[in-house]
Amino acid sequence: MSRYVAFILLAALGAAAVSGCGEREQTASYKDGKYRGKPDGRPWDSQPPASVPGEWAKGDQHGWQKQMRARNDGQNENRRIGH
Repeated sequence: MSRYVAFILLAALGAAAVSGCGEREQTASYKDGKYRGKPDGRPWDSQPPASVPGEWAKGDQHGWQKQMRARNDGQNENRRIGH
């Protein structure tokens, strides 16, 4: 029985060691010298999160920047505690 358990543990250890060998290459695909991936969009062109209604609308660059400044100020310890 102990040989069977040892064999199972050894097989599981071998499977865990080999599982990292299946990593694929993560490079961008280029055909005819042009990038064929998803194009990057401007961040203010996306829909605002539902948790902050009314802060900015889709396509409103100024409103998006204002919200990002407010968010950064909220994460700045010196501004948050009043220094």
